[in-house]
Amino acid sequence: MINQLIQLDQHWFSTINQGLANPVFDVLMPILRNRLTWVPLYLVATYFAIKKFGRVGGFMLLFGILCFALADYTSATILKPWLARLRPCNTPGLSVRTLVDCGTGFSFPSSHASNHFALAVFFVVLFGRHFKGAIAGPLLWAFSIAFAQVYVGVHFPIDVISGAGIGTLIGLLMGYIFKHFFQLNYGNLEGNSTI
Repeated sequence: MINQLIQLDQHWFSTINQGLANPVFDVLMPILRNRLTWVPLYLVATYFAIKKFGRVGGFMLLFGILCFALADYTSATILKPWLARLRPCNTPGLSVRTLVDCGTGFSFPSSHASNHFALAVFFVVLFGRHFKGAIAGPLLWAFSIAFAQVYVGVHFPIDVISGAGIGTLIGLLMGYIFKHFFQLNYGNLEGNSTI
């Protein structure tokens, strides 16, 4: 069963990494997975949170950082060393198009996927009912980063699916804790920027 799953995972990997190869993705995917690409988005989100929600926005950012840190610690520090799965680009006998530095760390689960899905789901929980695009936008952002990890050759599909699942659970947990705490103490988030 495990061997069949690994073979299927490697087949999916080859389909994405080689079968979908094209000049546009070859340029775009390394950019999408680069953490510096998203700095402007983080700055805009920070500005929006503080401007719209005041002090609550500051706590929102703090919870977002904690959410990201918890996802990263769970995937990178706890699970990766314990499971010790090699990255595709370090797997002997596997044909891989590597578009970025392979790195020396392990592959399962993908920290990029867990971190970004944690943040995306956290913001979906907070804003999904209040703003158009607050569900599709963050999830598309996280999915594009996870997909890029496979395309550039540094993660298997099961790595990013598992990372996305871990991040989703952490994002849900942190989002509902935040909403519960601030609803108990400050009322509804919407329009409550003077707290």
